[in-house]
Amino acid sequence: MAKTITEKIFSAHAGGARASAGDFVYAAVDIALGNDITAPIAIDQFEKMGAKTVFDRDKVVLVPDHFLPAKDIKSAMQAKILRDFARRQKITHYYEVGRMGIEHALLPERGMVSPGKLIIGADSHTCTYGALAAFATGVGSTDLAAAWATGGCWFKVPETVRFVFRGKLNRWVSGKDLILYTIGQIGVDGALYKAMEFCGPVIERLSMDERLTMANMAIEAGGKSGIIAPDEITFEFIEQTRRRLAAETGAGKLKKAGAVSAEERKRWSALASDADAVYEQVYEFDVTALEPLVALPHLPSNVKPVSRLKKMRVDQVVIGSCTNGRISDLRVAAKILKGKKVHPEVRCIIFPATQAIYRQAMQEGLLDIFVSAHAVVSTPTCGPCLGGHMGILAKGERAIATTNRNFVGRMGHAESEVCLSGPAVAAASAITGRITHPDAVIEPAGVG
Repeated sequence: MAKTITEKIFSAHAGGARASAGDFVYAAVDIALGNDITAPIAIDQFEKMGAKTVFDRDKVVLVPDHFLPAKDIKSAMQAKILRDFARRQKITHYYEVGRMGIEHALLPERGMVSPGKLIIGADSHTCTYGALAAFATGVGSTDLAAAWATGGCWFKVPETVRFVFRGKLNRWVSGKDLILYTIGQIGVDGALYKAMEFCGPVIERLSMDERLTMANMAIEAGGKSGIIAPDEITFEFIEQTRRRLAAETGAGKLKKAGAVSAEERKRWSALASDADAVYEQVYEFDVTALEPLVALPHLPSNVKPVSRLKKMRVDQVVIGSCTNGRISDLRVAAKILKGKKVHPEVRCIIFPATQAIYRQAMQEGLLDIFVSAHAVVSTPTCGPCLGGHMGILAKGERAIATTNRNFVGRMGHAESEVCLSGPAVAAASAITGRITHPDAVIEPAGVG
């Protein structure tokens, strides 16, 4: 029987059962993730159920990233609960301030995500890891606690909606614009409890950073997951990650360090959906004419071309988050901001997604460009994305951000506004003080 990539992953994790869309299965998980907001609730439930030890201390991941470095006493206590639990349980993958990053950028960077894995996290943007052909989804804190105790979780295998992207992307159009366009087409509930499978010639040419951005925002269309079949870009990303991690441990000089083996390549390639797999629906988009997009308040589906938004003033620009805080995003922002200044009435805050990205940006001179432009560069943290800290909006203020949500009050006061865009539009807007197409502030010979 033909299967989608999602059905194949569930079949492999459900004890040998053939898992098809609509089936209820108990499946083993490869990673169970929590952060400083959601994990303390899971820890409380874990202890109330009488559990003594986690099922596998190598498969539990704890990342204090939302309110860290601690913004107040309450957030410090949340982090302490996480820290103490990690010590008691001897959790291998606990990432303290100074070593951590925004969780959904950190896990792929640390080599914890690979094709075919089943990953849960008590955070809705856990779906990010589908860019590496894993089935990854957000769960509640009580489900996370149960998974810590038992190593598994109940799922209803989702139906798959296939999105085929064709054409050639215009200058400045990125993965962020593709996912905003998709959400604009189907709405914030258009893929409710569905696996969103992204494919087609455009996706095949996307970098891993852009694929991660697309999978990250599947939840903004109601998706249970976002997923992309493994290919050469996937394998290259895994190899580069392995080589970097090997170099960190002194094993980088070993012959063929990090290489994806022939067996892995064969096994992972077989995960791709079968040619005659059954989809709940198929969308085909020609994105040749697509220009950079902006999602206006207060829904990610309220999408408009940037060329139609020439008079929208902004008070704050946020570049970063688990959606667009990777090195390629920072490079785009730096190329636009280089030699220019942030508008005097605008606050521009930049969040590298991990310590490694921060360091790479520093080595490439990007941080100097940002500071010279009068932007602020923060340690890795979720910060203002969820209205946490490091950039809360006051009443009546408007931000344009490379984050993933723009609901009422998302970044601060209930009467503030958040617009969503990619890093190119955000950086250009920081310069002019209004939502701006990048071509308006950079020479024609600039970055394509």
